Amino acid sequence: MENFNPDPKPGRLILPLVLIGMIATTYTFINRVTTNNNLEVINIENNTEEVVSQEVVEDTTTTSTTTTLPESVVKYLEEIQAEKIQSNELGKKVLETNQRWDDKDTTYQEAQQEFDAFIDDAKQFVATVTDPGPPSSNASLISSHEELKILVNLIYEDSKELLEGLTAPDTGERRSSALSSFNSNLGSFQQKIEEIIASTTSS
Repeated sequence: MENFNPDPKPGRLILPLVLIGMIATTYTFINRVTTNNNLEVINIENNTEEVVSQEVVEDTTTTSTTTTLPESVVKYLEEIQAEKIQSNELGKKVLETNQRWDDKDTTYQEAQQEFDAFIDDAKQFVATVTDPGPPSSNASLISSHEELKILVNLIYEDSKELLEGLTAPDTGERRSSALSSFNSNLGSFQQKIEEIIASTTSS
């Protein structure tokens, strides 16, 4: 004889109990986590989150150090820069005259007069470079200026040797050697001026 089962679906009472147990466990877990970590449970439905926009201001200020040169130093640097330009003009005249003589585009007397005029130009250039010179309070510039004076005097000696080379009984070797020395000393003079200006303005 078959036993009578009053509830045809006995499992349906178990499901609600399981759900109640899961909810209770979840609630207990959340409360424990929030309590231990001092967290606040926010009701999303009733809470409107306020978003605060904070503007980040980037500091673009840069610290720069500018060195103001004394007026006497600035004036000196302007003087030697002008002397460098003058040396370019002197060198150009010498090269052009020498080339005209080599190409036989000028007479011996004309070339002699022009080379002789270079001596006067170089002598005047020595006087221009020598005085007034740098301010007496700047020892570094005084030392550098002495080198300029040596070089400009060598240029002057080269100009005299150019004339001697023109009148020499050789086939132009002495004049060629004098021209090479002239160009070398002129280049060293101009380079020294560039070094003085660069070191003074960057220090």
